[in-house]
Amino acid sequence: MTRAYSYMIFFYCTMIIFNLTACGQSINAKNNNTTNASLVVNKSAEEWKKSLNPQQYAVLREKATEAPNTGKLLHNKEKGTYKCAGCGNELFSDEMKFDSHCGWPSFDREIAGGKIKKVEDNSYGMHRTEIVCANCGGHLGHLFDDGPTQTGMRYCVNSASLSFDKKTLSIPALTKSVTNFDTITLGGGCYWCVEAVYERLDGVVKVESGFSGGTVRNPSYKAVCMDNTGHAEVVQIIYDNRKTNLDEILKVFFTVHDPTTYNRQGADEGSQYRSVIFYRNKMQKDVASSIINDLNKNKVYDQPVITEVSPFTAFYKAEEEHQNYYEANKNKPYCKMVIQPKIEKFEKLFKDRLKKGN
Repeated sequence: MTRAYSYMIFFYCTMIIFNLTACGQSINAKNNNTTNASLVVNKSAEEWKKSLNPQQYAVLREKATEAPNTGKLLHNKEKGTYKCAGCGNELFSDEMKFDSHCGWPSFDREIAGGKIKKVEDNSYGMHRTEIVCANCGGHLGHLFDDGPTQTGMRYCVNSASLSFDKKTLSIPALTKSVTNFDTITLGGGCYWCVEAVYERLDGVVKVESGFSGGTVRNPSYKAVCMDNTGHAEVVQIIYDNRKTNLDEILKVFFTVHDPTTYNRQGADEGSQYRSVIFYRNKMQKDVASSIINDLNKNKVYDQPVITEVSPFTAFYKAEEEHQNYYEANKNKPYCKMVIQPKIEKFEKLFKDRLKKGN
């Protein structure tokens, strides 16, 4: 084997490894054409092929990865909005983009409102978080927690999966100050209870019930209840930093559940009911750890706080019947006997922090 040929083999292998540790999904494209009734935009493979160019189809629908440093939007510095090339869903603004020198467009946060879905990706022996468009399921890239900005996040996105609109965002509040919105994922026992409480806190924009922290992708409620998925029942909270903050979010959290019981809240037992905070960046981790240390130091509870503080990996939204459960089932015994007392406690202690109308 000649030296030149050896260098060619080495270079090719190096590029494969680089792609896998960056935003690359796979070298061999994976099929992503399965229908999903929950998607806003749901097309057949043939319909997608007609509306996308070959590279867009390969990336968005087959999870391929464009070569690094080749995307047309990699060095784009213009003001405007980055959208999903498949459906036009607004994903990022120019204010969120930064130069990460990784070879693909990078962003430190997303436009609030659940426009991007996070999915566990354990391919090639690695544990990563894939990001897909919540509207059409199109593959965008991967999310990493090594970003250099305040958020600590790096959305590594294929340029082919994006389109760019020089116009400003259609949601003025998010255009002016996207950094005012943050997300935290909390597990405090039954998510019906926790969701009902945070829906009433002023500054909370959105609350969704779901699962996090386990090893099974897209688990069902029934599977999680069997206590063999590793997931905890959690709520994912998007909040406005202008009206509330992480300190208050966690103050409510430690008020409405018992953080001293292991894998249990009242009569609900199992690891899915564990007390847990899934942090997205160092700031969230430090705040959570500091509050827990203070609670234990001051012996606020009779027993030590054993709340788990773990890095966020993925959130899987629970079935629709579990969303806004209390409001839809107020007359059921569980709602009256378990959820209502928690709400009353919250409303008494945080009466000045309730949303108008509650």
